[in-house]
Amino acid sequence: MIERLVPAAVRTRVAYGDELDRVPLLPEEEPAVARAVPKRRAEHAAGRACAREALAALGVPAGPIPRDDADRGAPVWPAGVVGSITHCEGYRAAAVARAADVLALGIDAEPHGPLPDGVLDVIHSTPEERAALAELTGKRPEIHWGRVLFSAKETVYKAWYPYHHRMLGFEEAELLLTEEPLLSGPPQGTFSARLLVPGPLLAEGVGPDVFTGRWIVHEGIVATVIAITAEPAGS
Repeated sequence: MIERLVPAAVRTRVAYGDELDRVPLLPEEEPAVARAVPKRRAEHAAGRACAREALAALGVPAGPIPRDDADRGAPVWPAGVVGSITHCEGYRAAAVARAADVLALGIDAEPHGPLPDGVLDVIHSTPEERAALAELTGKRPEIHWGRVLFSAKETVYKAWYPYHHRMLGFEEAELLLTEEPLLSGPPQGTFSARLLVPGPLLAEGVGPDVFTGRWIVHEGIVATVIAITAEPAGS
């Protein structure tokens, strides 16, 4: 699913079920899950395996992808590469791109089901967000819009964090979800995030005040992507 949402400059690898859960971790990756339970360790291994295959498709030598524990556990990508990893029950994925082509990249996947009670309060959904969710639910009640919102906010954080290196609170980004009317195929659409905190420029003249992304619901999974491409000078 992730591969349906990314621009051409991004390479992805997706695994369903436990397809890659038993791929061994490289020694440099082991410390991140040394004390993890088997399920968490398997998901971590599959995510790293997806990432290495995506890097190989990008033409980058697929070495270890350790976790930077000094930087909130963010993956350490090869020089000149941006990337993101996600996993949830039954789904693992990674996306990578050359930093010269993509300024910011984030992906997330969640099971397509109702959010547990109280989670909308935890993610500090704004009155505008709640009103939009209610309207969307009235039109398409079969889609769990709260889950789409949650996943989109996770993606905003993943795309934003490498430029600021601090937590972005759920309440610090206000999202607007829209659905694309399609004659066939899985439900999908776009979202825009208005960041309510200052941040650095992603590139000359490209601020992070508004991130835009895409979402899709397919085979029991919600997937969301932000990929901000680098535009040619003068465009």
